[in-house]
Order: sequence, then C-alpha cells, then structure tokens
Amino acid sequence: MTINRLIKQVEYTSIEGSASAEITNLTFDSRTVCAGSCFFAVKGSTVDGHNYIESAIEKGASAVVCERVPEKLHTQSCTYIITDNTEKAMAQMAAAFYDYPSKKLKVVGVTGTNGKTTIATLLYDLVMAMGYKAGLISTVVYKIDTKSIESTHTTPDSIRLNAMLSQMVDSGCEYCFMECSSHAIVQNRIHGIEFNGALFTNLTHDHLDYHKTFVEYIRAKKLFFDNLTKGSFAIVNIDDRNGEVMLQNTAATPLRLSLRRCADYTCKILESTPQGMLLRIDNSDLWVTFLGRFNAYNLLTVYAAAVELGLDRDEVLRTLSMLHPVDGRFDMVHAADGTVAIIDYAHTPDALENILKSVAEINSDRRAVTVVCGCGGERDTSKRPEMAAIAVKYSDRAIFTSDNPRSENPEQILSDMETGVSITDNYMKISDRDTAIKTAVMLAQPKDIIVVAGKGHEKYQIIGTEKLPFNDKERIIYWFSTFNR
Repeated sequence: MTINRLIKQVEYTSIEGSASAEITNLTFDSRTVCAGSCFFAVKGSTVDGHNYIESAIEKGASAVVCERVPEKLHTQSCTYIITDNTEKAMAQMAAAFYDYPSKKLKVVGVTGTNGKTTIATLLYDLVMAMGYKAGLISTVVYKIDTKSIESTHTTPDSIRLNAMLSQMVDSGCEYCFMECSSHAIVQNRIHGIEFNGALFTNLTHDHLDYHKTFVEYIRAKKLFFDNLTKGSFAIVNIDDRNGEVMLQNTAATPLRLSLRRCADYTCKILESTPQGMLLRIDNSDLWVTFLGRFNAYNLLTVYAAAVELGLDRDEVLRTLSMLHPVDGRFDMVHAADGTVAIIDYAHTPDALENILKSVAEINSDRRAVTVVCGCGGERDTSKRPEMAAIAVKYSDRAIFTSDNPRSENPEQILSDMETGVSITDNYMKISDRDTAIKTAVMLAQPKDIIVVAGKGHEKYQIIGTEKLPFNDKERIIYWFSTFNR
C-alpha cells in the first residue's frame, strides 16, 4: 500500500520525501524493521523511538512517522511524516493498512476497573453458544473464532489490534468483544476503531502509578465514551457514582443498568447459594452458576449489551443460564475433606472487598476464612495498606505474600501493606507465594475457606526481570493432594 493511501485519514503537519513509496508492513519496534517498513517513532515511558530512527532507516525503512524532524534526512530512500501525535497516527494508519476491519464487525468495548475480562469473555461465550462467530481481546487470551492466541496486554497496540480484527473478518466473525484499558485509551491504541457499543463497569482505586490522580484516571475512561459516534450505544452501571459521568458529552445512545433503582436494564438477586444465584433480569427469572453481587452486575451488563446488539432476548436469557465463570475469576477448588479454595484475579481494594463479601454471603455455616494476597511491585503503592486492611477485615486470618514483585524488594511491599493493619489483627507475612499458599492449606481445618487473590488466571510470577512458571490454582491442587485434604 502506498503512503498516499495510508495517510488519507492521518493528522500530520508535513511530509519530507515521496508519498508514492510502497509500504509492506508497519512497526514501532526498530528491531523488526525490514525493507518496505513504515517505522513509528513512539515516545514511550522508558524508551523514545526517535532515538532509533537512524537504525530503522539502515534496516530499510521506507517511511518514518515522528514528532520531531531528524537533523539528518534521507529523503531519497525514506519518507518522513511529521505529526503531533505518533501514537494516534499509527492507529489511523494501521486501520487503513488493514482496510478498516472494525467497520466490518460489530465491536463492543468494555472499560472500568473491575469486571472487564469477565464481561468481554462472557459476551464472546454467549454469541458463540448462540451460533455466531466472534473474536475476543482480553487480559486472559485473544481469540479469533475458536483459535486462541496468547494475550500480552489487556488491549494490544493499534497495529496488532487491527491485524487481529482483520483476521477476525477473514475468519467470518460477526462480533468482536474487547477490553479497553485506561492505558490503551490515553495511548490511542483504540483510536480509529469503530465501536458499536461501549460498556462501563465501575471505577475504583487502580493504576495511579500511571495516571497519578484519580481525576486523570476518570478522564481516561471518559475519553472512550467521548469518542463514540452517533448510532452506537453506551451502557453504564449507574450504581457506580461515575456511571453518569461517562455519559456526559457522548454522542452514543445512553443506557443505564442498576441492581438498586429504576433503569433501562435491572437485576435483582432472589437467592444466593454456594452453587449459584437465582436472578431476576428485566422481570425474567434465571438460575446461573455464578456467585456474588459483582457477578450479577457482570451478567446484567452482558444481557444489556446482547439485547442492544439485536440478539433475541429470550434466547440470550436461556444461553446466559448455561454459561460458566471465567478462568481465574471466583474459581473454586474443592478438597475431599470439604475445604474450599477460591482463586480470583482481585488485585484492587474494591475487587478484593467484593470477592470477600461474596464469600461471606455464601458462608452460611460460618466457616473460617483465610485470605492469601499481595500487591504488585513497581505499581501503585498507595493501595497496599488498603488491600491489607480489607483482607484482615473480612477474614479470620490473612497471609500477606508476593504477587508479581518485579524488581522491588518483596519484603518492602509487605511492609507497605502492614501499615494498613494493627498489631492485634490476625495476619502473617510470608514473602514466598508458594509457601504462603502451603501455609494456608496446612492451617485450614476441614470445610474452611481459603481465598487466594491477585493473580487468578496468570500462569507466571514476575520476579526481577524473569517470568517464572507459577499458577495459584495448580499450587492449591498440589498442596491439597500433598496434605490429603
């Protein structure tokens, strides 16, 4: 594809060189540049792509998109496209390069602090079960129809995203359900994607290491709704105080859902047991194998989105009743002696509190609860004492341990968590995660409940710069077996 065709929708200030050059691939990683590449000089948080422009040209780049004009130009062999925002230009050019695949799909984006993965995955499961082909972009996995691809980011970069959307089109998919993280929104990874609908779950304490303030975090989420076009729909949870904020200034059709008040879509929990819940969604009763109020919100959001996409209401309800929880989300493991372990991805204060409140709802015979949790290294430090305080508040025993410590000292992370509890609270610190899980199993009495929070579906632990194999569920099963539970 020629540069002229690629830049039709691009906001740029000037071009140096020939606009008729042929482009064969797009990349923002100078290591992958080859003859015919268009290289995007992206200013990252740690690396500035402008420092690699010369290297990209030496490797055969036919075009460079940048925000600063290099001192040395090679206009005979390379075209320079100067823009105010390389990330936005990259997204626009990626959409053009792959022939605007989002226009050929019904794309629904999910944003919010908690629930994104569950909602996106359940929407994918729902439409697939109803006989349609769909794609999924999530924290856990990317899917193109039935093909699974390892997930590297909640929302991938705009080049990879458009490439996968194009593959979905080629595979006959009609729908794509994707998580839209706050990072992806402000970094323009989803810029140029045409969304049929946007869903807002909730907004709580998270990612302040990146956004710095909660106001900026709200602004990032709201930007997604501000950029929706007329003809799309925006569904928000108005039981969250920021739900209405998302609808301000959006051109999309505003729709509201609630478990507490009148709304366009409503739900009531009629019964909750360790096996599931009886829900009343828009005056229809259905039994689901999900637990917790937070999952009632998730299922209501899935139902609302499906109906707005034009799917048959009764068929949606019937199919919802057959769906199962997402891997690593309130994932229960039962031991022979009645001990239960619940593995969940909860890694924010609100998510952990929701999980533990849900455990309390089903814990009618007052079993003892042990919580194993930690906090990620090199991430928002302010939530560490909050996580610890919630863990001890809703449990009989808390064990603070490593999550993904990265290059931080695990002991320092645990000390930060400890500032949120008092000396009289029943807790212990065990920095090795496997030892912490082992200890929880050893101390549990038959029929006790163990909650292991923070990593959920993850099959690794990041220690230093290494990604080491580790899976909470596998370790729970191993220790249950070892101690003949």
